Amino acid sequence: MLADWTFGTVLWEMLIIFAWIIWFWLLITVFADLFRRHDIGGGGKVLWCIFVIILPFLGVFIYLLVEHAGMADRNTQQMQAAQAQTDAYIKDVAGSGGPAAEIERAKGLLDSGAISQAEYDQIKSKALSGSA
Repeated sequence: MLADWTFGTVLWEMLIIFAWIIWFWLLITVFADLFRRHDIGGGGKVLWCIFVIILPFLGVFIYLLVEHAGMADRNTQQMQAAQAQTDAYIKDVAGSGGPAAEIERAKGLLDSGAISQAEYDQIKSKALSGSA
């Protein structure tokens, strides 16, 4: 059995396996994008699904040709939303930055003339005492 395998057949089998993996990845990508869309209704989604299921290669390739710009935009929006959620979470968890950050903000206000020296001293003493 092992004697039947030549280097060429091993490469060919690896190419076939790679092509199948890419094919399933494309199918998953198309269906994920299709069900994530909000710009078409249920009927349009059903028609695309039927088209991709009945004529799989043609359906996937046509979907990729027709919707490539929309897919990129939706992926970008999803990544930006995820990044915004992550940033908001980090800011929420990080808190205000403690007394040093409060003093720094007060110093910026003092330098800009928004508060007086007495107000700055009051903010600084509250921050340092921990009763902010």
